[in-house]
Amino acid sequence: MAPKNRESKRPINVPLFHHTTFTTRKLDEMVDWYEKVAGLTPVHWAEGAAWLTNDEANHRIALLALPGLKEPEDKGHTIGLHHTAFEYASFEQWIHNYERLRDLGIVPFMCLDHGMTVSMYYQDPEGNGVEIQYDTFGAWEKSKEWMYFSAEFAADQIGEFFDPEYFSRDHAAGLTPEQMHENARAGKYRPEVTPEVYLPEAY
Repeated sequence: MAPKNRESKRPINVPLFHHTTFTTRKLDEMVDWYEKVAGLTPVHWAEGAAWLTNDEANHRIALLALPGLKEPEDKGHTIGLHHTAFEYASFEQWIHNYERLRDLGIVPFMCLDHGMTVSMYYQDPEGNGVEIQYDTFGAWEKSKEWMYFSAEFAADQIGEFFDPEYFSRDHAAGLTPEQMHENARAGKYRPEVTPEVYLPEAY
């Protein structure tokens, strides 16, 4: 049976993804966190909302502090958005960002080498997942082709868990990104405790 993506229909002219909006009871904390983690700064920051961007767009994340919001129940095990993702252009930028955040006390709850990306997953102050990744192929057309045709990805879409300290250590020792990617895929960087893919309960 052919993969379902090859049966899908789409419009001739497709819109580009622009932004994600979150509701929050911690507006100021969320603005501060997204600036630290992904360099998003407010284009407009009002009493009950903020619009943040880290590129040419007018905003990439919107935060709405609406009145009467309720805390979620069992957020990590309910349907809905699991995470948003940000991508670095190079391994160097990606590992330096990890080390900078680690030194600020911000660490990922899960890390996965998916094959086409190496990814660290964080949680914002409201418990939403945020992925910070780099593309192991260095070009979207190549990583897209690998995802589409790879028997390896067809057999395992999750990939290998890893402890990011192994990347930090071996980067300092002079290993190349390709060598570290191979080590992670071979299971040499596995953490002592394998985390769940579910979002950790934040409340």
